[in-house]
Amino acid sequence: MKDCLKSSTDVEERCLQTGFLPFFRCGIPGFSIEEMIAPEYWFTDEEGAWEWKGPVIREGHCAYGKFFNRKAGFVSREWLPDWVNYRRSRLLAPNEDAAALDDVVLQTIEVEGSATIQELRRMLGFARGRGRRRPTDPESEVPEDEKVSLDPILTRLQMEGRLVIADFEYNTDRHGNPYGWGVARYMTPEALYGPLTIDRTPDESHVRIHDHFRELFPDAPESRLTKLIG
Repeated sequence: MKDCLKSSTDVEERCLQTGFLPFFRCGIPGFSIEEMIAPEYWFTDEEGAWEWKGPVIREGHCAYGKFFNRKAGFVSREWLPDWVNYRRSRLLAPNEDAAALDDVVLQTIEVEGSATIQELRRMLGFARGRGRRRPTDPESEVPEDEKVSLDPILTRLQMEGRLVIADFEYNTDRHGNPYGWGVARYMTPEALYGPLTIDRTPDESHVRIHDHFRELFPDAPESRLTKLIG
């Protein structure tokens, strides 16, 4: 893993090699794009790691989302069925109300096929407003303690293996050139990649993933592997 990443192709090949590839530092030294990338491609205003995510996703061999301790990264298609199988057995909503909101957002994306966070706000009657829930109808009012942000909901759904990022969409200038931060478009893994069923229990998938990480990192503390796998 010492070879520097210098292109989206390098990122894809490294993910296919290891099966999993966090974007940011994850507690296992050297195991992230942030640590593997050639420095000139990390802090740059030109094409670099931030712009490589979309091309890797579009190749279709690696899924992308907030998978690792609520931070972004890639999982190869080979490992995605086990990842989804295990992660969906671990619900992250802190209470029944949060779980109900998660379900509403997931069902909306399933029905629509895909959605950005802005589209979800419109479809669910939310407006932007410092990340808070607010009806688009100006005559409607929601009590302060009922205002909810979509961001943690989307993060939980990605961590649970129920959503992935299908691509990033950019604003364009009058010359057609993209600019600014890409806006994530969310889909279910099945909608993007097809059926992911496997003949294993979630516990069996967990053991398989754990053994794979232990083979990759024989000296890593067990606590760090547990945190990475989730």
